[in-house]
Amino acid sequence: MTGFLFELSFWLAAPVWLLMILAPRHRITARVAASPLTVLPVLAVYTALALPVLPELWTAVSSPDIDTFRDLTALAGGAGAVWAQVIAWDLLIGQWIHREAVALGVHPLVTGPLLVLTILLSPFGLLLFLALRAVLLRRGARPAAAPGAGAAAGTAGGVEGARAPS
Repeated sequence: MTGFLFELSFWLAAPVWLLMILAPRHRITARVAASPLTVLPVLAVYTALALPVLPELWTAVSSPDIDTFRDLTALAGGAGAVWAQVIAWDLLIGQWIHREAVALGVHPLVTGPLLVLTILLSPFGLLLFLALRAVLLRRGARPAAAPGAGAAAGTAGGVEGARAPS
């Protein structure tokens, strides 16, 4: 059952990733990517994996050190819970990258590979996007209102009108 849940955590997130990569400008993608609720199914899997190893999980997070963390991930449920957590946070990072890229007018042929990199190695995908975003903002790119982004549209993470000093 743990192996199934481990795999399920990714497959629950995959449709959102596919929308952002393959249909980045579709209105449904904008609505889905704007919602933090996309991670709820993955977090349900996380909960199912974490509860049976809660004492070990609590020990690992309340008194973190490499050996305690290694002990947690040596358990199938512990490794599965950590994986589901990574999948959930990676998805939220990917959604933010997608929304920012749309707002900044980044071409989907640039954003798509960045999102794939974020799926596989999220810290590198995020770092590359942050560098691209900084360059675009320095050059005077102004975030546009992303379709379906609701009341927060146009702020793009609080950087509307952000420019480098002249």
